[in-house]
Amino acid sequence: MKFSLKAMVTPLCVTLLMANNSMSNAQNLFFEFGKTTSLENITSQGNEQEKLIKWMNVNTTDSTWFVQGEELICTGHPIGVVRTEKQYENFILHIEWKHMEAGGNSGVFIWSNAKPDEQSRLPDGVEVQMLELDWVKLNKQQGKTPPIAYVHGELFGVGGVEAKPDNPRGSRSKSIENRAKGRGQWNSYDVVCVDGVVKLAVNGKFVNGLSHSSQKKGYLCLESEGAQIHFRNMRIIELSPGVTSVEQTAPPLQEIQEH
Repeated sequence: MKFSLKAMVTPLCVTLLMANNSMSNAQNLFFEFGKTTSLENITSQGNEQEKLIKWMNVNTTDSTWFVQGEELICTGHPIGVVRTEKQYENFILHIEWKHMEAGGNSGVFIWSNAKPDEQSRLPDGVEVQMLELDWVKLNKQQGKTPPIAYVHGELFGVGGVEAKPDNPRGSRSKSIENRAKGRGQWNSYDVVCVDGVVKLAVNGKFVNGLSHSSQKKGYLCLESEGAQIHFRNMRIIELSPGVTSVEQTAPPLQEIQEH
């Protein structure tokens, strides 16, 4: 069977499921967005249908996320995340996004524990950065405009998760070519995550990566960080598991809640 990733990213069906999603009811089923399948199902021409990805509220509100047509819209307020119901280890992620405000900030956390820090309100994991291109103009450092690579698809460990950058900017990995589009325009990310290695393609070309992530199995989190962002066409293709120790796995959320 000839496999086309493009065929996997046809317009998705987003189904909003919930009510009563207040901060006091964090970690409840929030909505279904995107679809997931396995590589085995694709290559064996299996009949298993793609499954809708279930998302849980962590520390946002019922007005932070909403559906408009085929898009999932995040208002950016408050700062926080939603997370997948299940953990993922080795997978390919396709997601499309666009910012609606100059300098908008967001991202996807992979291999995360989905437990937000009290001050930053964000969890650990490897962050796949989604900053709007005007961020550098609005956040000059000592009067100087940061390089565009600072905002364009950076990859980095957060919350104690460590990784080796392919293209170092300190502990972070920067893109080697600017392919991102500005606000109001759709960008596509293809993120290949295998055995602690992450490779990122932006709008059809691989331009960044990191390796040796100290955590390589966990939840995926979508980030709300102060600006409206739209998402669409999310697909996860699960790959075969690897040799991953308990220490390299984010604790199941039930364990986090108990401690």
